[in-house]
Amino acid sequence: MGEMSDVEQVRVREYMTTNVAVAHPEDTIEDVIALIEQTGHDGFPVVENGKVIGYISSKDMLFFPKNAHVREAMNRDVVSACEDMNISDAARVMFRTGKSKLPVVDEKNRLVGILTNTDIIRSHIERTTPKKVWKLKRTLEVVHDTKVRVKRGCISIDRLIPTQPKIYADELQGRMYELKLGLTEPIIVIEKGDKLILADGHHRVMAAKSMGIERLDAYILVVDEDVPLGMERTAEHAGLKSLDDIKVMDYVKHPLSEITQKVVSDKNSRYVWG
Repeated sequence: MGEMSDVEQVRVREYMTTNVAVAHPEDTIEDVIALIEQTGHDGFPVVENGKVIGYISSKDMLFFPKNAHVREAMNRDVVSACEDMNISDAARVMFRTGKSKLPVVDEKNRLVGILTNTDIIRSHIERTTPKKVWKLKRTLEVVHDTKVRVKRGCISIDRLIPTQPKIYADELQGRMYELKLGLTEPIIVIEKGDKLILADGHHRVMAAKSMGIERLDAYILVVDEDVPLGMERTAEHAGLKSLDDIKVMDYVKHPLSEITQKVVSDKNSRYVWG
């Protein structure tokens, strides 16, 4: 688990998928239909001798018989990205062209991966998280007059000591959905000796636990000195020793949800009676 830098230049290679399902120009439309059923994807780069020569989607195949070849139906106007492209630039290309996927190619137009709009969303989520991490790092250093190191790693959730006594069922369902899509941001954990204190991400962790996921990506703030942390005391006072001590509130909605509904209701009332 390596040390993190304050500023990260996020590149396409960090978020692209390298195991790419592809079509070949001599495949038939029937072959591609089978590939769609097998993978759940709706389109594929067309590769010949390792190089991208087109792209075929379910829309491209609409007016072709099943025995037609991919070469006849594919779109030759391919928009692609390179590995070293900044993820924000790739996002702009996708937005301007209306593409949901970009084949990633090297300097010889050989396929090396694929970038999807889901990858773009995931990269954005993960880039917003460090702001919280560095703010917590500075707070810990100022309050406890100690040095804190930050690293990135994969954490076994069973080792986590929670600092939040309850979570909300509706929020939990949302996090489970995000986990299925691979869109959750890393959790934030404080490592002090052999203790792993969960600072941020209780709903994500409980969603993972419900789904049988044993490990999660995390930003880890390492406190080397044995200083009494406020979060640690909070957990002790609330009797929180493991994830089993967190209560799921399934009879009330998340406060934010309640506030949002109240604001909408108030607006409607003003509109009707005003």
